[in-house]
Amino acid sequence: MNSSPLQNPDLDRFVAELHQRSSDQVTGITTYFADRADRGNAADLSDLDTAANEFLADKLIALEHDKALLCHRLCLALRARRVVEVGTSYGVSTLYLAQAVRLVTESDGGTGVVIGTEQEPGKIAAAEKNFRRAGVEAYVDLRAGDLRETLVNLQAPIDLALIDIWPVMARPALELITPKLRPGGLILIDNTENHSESYREAFEFIEDPRHGLLTQTLPFRGGLELVIKR
Repeated sequence: MNSSPLQNPDLDRFVAELHQRSSDQVTGITTYFADRADRGNAADLSDLDTAANEFLADKLIALEHDKALLCHRLCLALRARRVVEVGTSYGVSTLYLAQAVRLVTESDGGTGVVIGTEQEPGKIAAAEKNFRRAGVEAYVDLRAGDLRETLVNLQAPIDLALIDIWPVMARPALELITPKLRPGGLILIDNTENHSESYREAFEFIEDPRHGLLTQTLPFRGGLELVIKR
């Protein structure tokens, strides 16, 4: 078994540190939403209000290590050079994707990029700092703003996309990414089992035969959707 999952021990240690920080914040996040529900002011997880967004502004909410590592491995399997990540946050999962693109380009030659999008200024600054510390900044194009604007001019072909954002924004992301996704390309969507009703519009898009997509829910915590373009 490879003792360095990302083929870079320093990067392995750094992402472990970030995952621990994210894990340490979970109790506080759970308590916040539970307290709101107890007060009769439950937050709509499919469309968060201003107070909830402000509370979450400094929270990592990182994609779990096993899911992020799967994304990394799939990028390697696809020899991915153009990857899109919707919902970059602090850039934890971006590090897995960018490292895969770096390994592919170092092995095969040429160039590659992970295109990320994030709306929260504080998270953008933190993510960029993390990219520099990890030494992958040359492989990341982080776009600031609403994904419905930042992802409009995506270039084809996209090899893989990761959608890890509030469910209400999943369908707009799919509408922009799918036309540029190459045949055999993949889209991964987090928490589709936990929030299946909130993802209803996204699944309507995925299941529309005009878009040429196949999907399977993988048995990760909360569900991880694996969508394939035929």
